[in-house]
Amino acid sequence: MRDRLLQLIAFLILAGFVGVLFWRVPRVDLGFLFFITLAAAGYDFFLYNRRRR
Repeated sequence: MRDRLLQLIAFLILAGFVGVLFWRVPRVDLGFLFFITLAAAGYDFFLYNRRRR
């Protein structure tokens, strides 16, 4: 349970960092890159937890 909580906190920190960076540099191409980064991290987060069960 603690591992999942730490993973969630790390994902939220990554999302916050990417969100602030996109807010300060609002470009469409960077937006796509940030979306792909968050999607890959979210996919890894959910895939890793499913495989362990």
